[in-house]
Amino acid sequence: MTEGGLVPVFYHQDAATACRVVKACYEGGVRTFEFTNRGYFAHEVFALLSKYVAAECPEMILGVGSIVDAPTAAIYLQMGAAFVVGPSFAPQVAALCNRRLVPYIPGCGSVSEIGFAQEAGCDICKIFPAGCVGGPAFVSNLLAPMPWSLIMATGAVEPVEANVAAWFKAGTACVGMGSKLLPDGAIASERWDEIENLCSLVSGWIKQYKRV
Repeated sequence: MTEGGLVPVFYHQDAATACRVVKACYEGGVRTFEFTNRGYFAHEVFALLSKYVAAECPEMILGVGSIVDAPTAAIYLQMGAAFVVGPSFAPQVAALCNRRLVPYIPGCGSVSEIGFAQEAGCDICKIFPAGCVGGPAFVSNLLAPMPWSLIMATGAVEPVEANVAAWFKAGTACVGMGSKLLPDGAIASERWDEIENLCSLVSGWIKQYKRV
C-alpha cells in the first residue's frame, strides 16, 4: 500500500463491471484496491471479485472499505479481504483484524484518534474526510511530533499533479481516490483505457513526489 501509494476506492453492484474496473487499474500499474461495502449484497460482489483478482490480477492486493463493525469485517475476511478500511475507528474491528494478522486502516479525524488507533495496532491510519480535517497541512503538522505515523488520505485527493504533489510532499504514505480516478462516464461507456491511463499517470506522480 505504501510502496505504490495509490489505492482506488470503488463500489459497483455489478460484479462484471467491478472486475473490469479492477483490471483496468491493474493494467495501469495499481497493486492495491479497496472495494467498498456500500450496497446491499456487496459481499456477494466482493466474493466474485476476489476470485477474479486471484486468477487475473495475481499481484493485486484486494481489500474492503466502509467497514464499521466487526461482524461485517469477518464476512469479508472469510471472502479473502487482504485489508480492512473504515470511515471511523472501531476497536472491535482492530481486535478482529489483529487476531487474523490482517491490516486495519481506520478513519481518523484528529491526532488523538490516530494515537488511539496506533495503540490498538493500526500501522496505517486514514485521515477522513481528508480535506475537512486540514488537508496536506494536517499531515505535515502531525508528522512533526509523531514521525512514525503512516497516513492514508482519502477525500479531497484528485488526479491532478499539483494535488498529488501537495499530499506526498507533506509526507502522506498513500492516498485513496474514488470517482475522480474512476469516472462514472468512463465506466458506463466502458472506456477502460481511460482509467488505465489515469492510474498510470497518477502512479508516476506519486513516485516523483512521495517521501515515505
